[in-house]
Amino acid sequence: MKVRCAHNEKVLLLGASGYVGSAFLRLLKLERIEVVTLSRSDVNYYEAAALTELIRQIRPTFLINAAGYTGKPNVDACEVHRSDCLLGNAALPGVIRQACESTDLPWGHVSSGCIYQGTHSDGSGFSEQDPANFDFRHNNCSFYSGCKALGEELLEGAQQVYLWRLRIPFSHLDSPRNYLSKLLRYERLLEARNSVSNLEEFVSACWACWSQRIPYGKYNVTNPGSITTGQIVQLIQQHLCPEKRFQFFSDEADFMTKAAKTPRSNCVLDTSKLEAAGIYMPAVQDSIIASLKAWTWADSI
Repeated sequence: MKVRCAHNEKVLLLGASGYVGSAFLRLLKLERIEVVTLSRSDVNYYEAAALTELIRQIRPTFLINAAGYTGKPNVDACEVHRSDCLLGNAALPGVIRQACESTDLPWGHVSSGCIYQGTHSDGSGFSEQDPANFDFRHNNCSFYSGCKALGEELLEGAQQVYLWRLRIPFSHLDSPRNYLSKLLRYERLLEARNSVSNLEEFVSACWACWSQRIPYGKYNVTNPGSITTGQIVQLIQQHLCPEKRFQFFSDEADFMTKAAKTPRSNCVLDTSKLEAAGIYMPAVQDSIIASLKAWTWADSI
């Protein structure tokens, strides 16, 4: 599928049918950017030779990788489908790096902040310079987080690539992948503090990295600040569902015993590098309130 425009940009988008990839596609259409989308039925882009040949044929000016394996309905599924998780989140970034470097193609990779747990001892968030602390090397993570950390390791030293870290995406559109939708429907919630990313604001910030030609590298792309589950619940009750009453697990041990198969990443990320590059996202609480005020219920979910 191609969307034509008068711009000189031509984007090759991988993973366009997914939750994040479809948001990129909507943005590119809105910006009237020519975009080529692929599925694995079109070409096996998990093979470097096939992807390299495709890039030479299409001749894009930029590639966006929004493909990966997150597991449905959540990361617990990655504990079962480990080969898919390893292939999509650890191996694929290395394949794309090889293809893009051999064709001198700039690109952006959607990574995750789930490679961290907690905050610094002073309560500050993790920066792009901080090593992962929720990964296979620490033997404390989910298989999903471990694979995401491996994917980042494969991109160390790569040239002409943006590595965009997403955290717990949400938006105003009711969806099984939307964090706000999950909070509305889960029987019981875990109280934790996190950085989160408004999906539409995330993809806009990512595209701005390329359109504004800021320096390549890692960027934490989350709404500035952090927020707890309880604080979001209060906003939901205030702006969307005043009658709804939420229940919480007593603690993380209770959550792990009754609802989860694998540990979850709960962490805060520092966004000062992105802001220093001139790209700003609304504060986390403001963005959540705006999403709740514009909330659109799905017909079915």
